[in-house]
Amino acid sequence: MSFKLIRQALNGNGMLPRMWRSHPVRDRYDVVIVGGGAHGLACAYYLAAEHGITNVAVIERGYIGSGGSGRNTAIIRSNYLTPEGVRFYDESVRLYEQMATELDFNVMFSQRGHLTLAHTDGAVRTMRRRAEVNKLQGVVSELIWPDEVERLCPGIDVSDHPRYPILAALYHPPGGIIRHDAVVWGYAHQADRRGVHIHQQTAVTGIDVRGGSVVGVETTRGYIRTGTVLNATAGWGSTIADMAGVRLPLTTFPLQACVTEPLKPFLNVVIVSGSLHVYVSQSDRGELVMGASVDPYTSYSMDSSLAFMESIAGHMLELFPFLSKVRVLRQWAGLCDMTPDYSPVMGFTPVRGFLVDVGWGTYGFKASPICGRTMAELIAGDRTPDLIHPFRLSRFEEFDLVGEKGAASVGH
Repeated sequence: MSFKLIRQALNGNGMLPRMWRSHPVRDRYDVVIVGGGAHGLACAYYLAAEHGITNVAVIERGYIGSGGSGRNTAIIRSNYLTPEGVRFYDESVRLYEQMATELDFNVMFSQRGHLTLAHTDGAVRTMRRRAEVNKLQGVVSELIWPDEVERLCPGIDVSDHPRYPILAALYHPPGGIIRHDAVVWGYAHQADRRGVHIHQQTAVTGIDVRGGSVVGVETTRGYIRTGTVLNATAGWGSTIADMAGVRLPLTTFPLQACVTEPLKPFLNVVIVSGSLHVYVSQSDRGELVMGASVDPYTSYSMDSSLAFMESIAGHMLELFPFLSKVRVLRQWAGLCDMTPDYSPVMGFTPVRGFLVDVGWGTYGFKASPICGRTMAELIAGDRTPDLIHPFRLSRFEEFDLVGEKGAASVGH
């Protein structure tokens, strides 16, 4: 990476090439991907890089990364509750570890460790169970006690003074944070290099289904003929599916987050508390990036609220009392599509050629690489990879759910 920067500095004109280009919309593509976030762009990249399918269009109504990929808190981990979830997210962590080299772009993946706090006896039992499930799947995860929590995070209050004292924590060393916009840009750049067309400021207005199969897509820039459409949207998964006549078991909630003014580095791990409904990490710029659970009502609104700020400030001070004078700089919200079992919906639908990668709730960004890779494999081979078979749409009819609420209901 450093040699590339030196060459660019010495090239004389100081102008860097565009990361991705603009193209006229073709009248036909082999694959149309709806959603220009990390999931959609990753799928486009892997289709081109691993399967040689390059006649692909990524359709984004805003700019790439403007949806969930640009509104999340960029926490990466694999310490989930079910064996299916642990295996799936562990593969995603492995891909993140290789990403900077694979995409030739610094995504700033910092594996600083992830702590999920337990404040009740029931939570301690859940953390112990998660630790054992993780170990059985080869994932590094262990139950630790307050003295070890304090060693890993010296500023945290482990006394018995708070309303919800810290009794234990699930420690997951491979967990960490990443630069979310860098992930989006890296996938976009490498997909573009391989011939994929990225169409920003282009909205999908309809999906043409005839005889039970997809034959085209209506957009604000014209009609596109195609036999394969992937719905890779966050917050709008059911809206796009409705265009194809497919009903999905999704409910949409706002999710809010905020960042503080930059502080001297002190938080070397990611902290999550299910009882307090808060998670926090410190960015490379020194900001505290904080979030909570989804809002308690369904909505497509992305407005911030005072109730969220009051709640998260109070809970943060229970964990870190010395932050009482710190100022919040920015606050924002995104949209989350939640399924009944808190696991995603991936793969085929009753409409031939209409595929889904949706229902990610608050935890979709960490799955971006493996989602892109497995969905590309599904499209190229017309079969569901074993790794994502548990997340098929038909599981709801078959009563074969993947219950991840115990590991995902807080957000990260």
